[in-house]
Amino acid sequence: MSLDQTAAPNVYDAEPIPDAARAEIDRLLSSGDLFRYTAESDAPVTLLEAEFADYMGVRYALAVSSCSAALFLSLKALDLPRDARVLIPAFTFAAVPSAVVHADCIPVLVEVGENYRINMDDFAAKLDDTISAVLISHMRGHTSDMDAIMALCDARGVPVVEDAAHSLGTKWHDRKIGTIGKIGCFSFQSYKLVNAGEGGILITDDPELAARAIIMSGAYEHNWKKHTGMQNSFNHWQNRLPLYNMRMQNLSAAVIRPQIAHIDRRVTDGRANHDYVAHALNQTPWLHVPPALTPETRAPDSIQFNLVGFDSDEDARAFQAAAKSHGISVQVFGLSSDNARAFWNWQFLADQPNLPATRSMLMRACDVRLPARLQKPDLDFIIKALTEAAKATHPTPAKVA
Repeated sequence: MSLDQTAAPNVYDAEPIPDAARAEIDRLLSSGDLFRYTAESDAPVTLLEAEFADYMGVRYALAVSSCSAALFLSLKALDLPRDARVLIPAFTFAAVPSAVVHADCIPVLVEVGENYRINMDDFAAKLDDTISAVLISHMRGHTSDMDAIMALCDARGVPVVEDAAHSLGTKWHDRKIGTIGKIGCFSFQSYKLVNAGEGGILITDDPELAARAIIMSGAYEHNWKKHTGMQNSFNHWQNRLPLYNMRMQNLSAAVIRPQIAHIDRRVTDGRANHDYVAHALNQTPWLHVPPALTPETRAPDSIQFNLVGFDSDEDARAFQAAAKSHGISVQVFGLSSDNARAFWNWQFLADQPNLPATRSMLMRACDVRLPARLQKPDLDFIIKALTEAAKATHPTPAKVA
């Protein structure tokens, strides 16, 4: 018996933009002052960078057009040679290997386990003398073993960039994700914790990396002087680096800035929602939500779970269809047509890797939006829809691994 789909929660809309943004947007529209470098000081983008750096507890922040742009600029700022090999997880969004390719580097994919985190044996085996950098995607907010990753990379002198697009507010040993590697990159796309439609930001404590990234982002001529506290070696790099023009504009910053004050509350609410649904799903024999690693404090705005005992793709698709009939859309990463998170669809890569563990995981790993604004009746609806769909399509209880 299907649930009443009219009662299904809307899991796609974000929270309303705070009222504080509206007055600033009206001011900007009235003045037409949308370019970040027009004002001598205190442009909205400049203020955002200072406020975000302060929130994250780092020295420098650079706001750009997207997280993909931040990843690209990070790799370029590291001054990697052409065709440098960059280690990345095989479970990530296509924009991540795309950023590596765009930076004239070669992605090297690492196996990911059923808990959505890097397989450390495969990582250690592939982190050899040919690897110039590591780009860690904390995919869907799941943190891999950063202690082991940093120990291995530090021992080899290999820089680490963190793709924290899904991990704003996540902590590892009470240290904010994005501050562990050389550079951290975040997203302000609509489905992320802070919503500007599009936008990204990179953070670092390294003045040279910051200087290079700022110039390449599009700080032409002497506009780098408008980055407060950022003297560094700009004079040395000016006109020696290409300009990629990946700047953020003032309207985006005006939308983002008042949301920074809401991050901690959204993290708390999102974690409570996730853990409530995860506990319920883990009571069934068919659905399994992997636990957090011990040092990890998550900040989720979605939930991922594995189908247990669904031995055929047809069974998994039947579950997906049943959940949809109950009003809840479930993405099974490996079964969704042309899914940008399935590595075998990244046909722009020169060599298609053989990654059986990651492929197996993606064929049964499910994804459901779970924004922080949902209330308990919404969560109960989602739990019931998923549980009934699993029961209907796999009535014989499976054994949880």
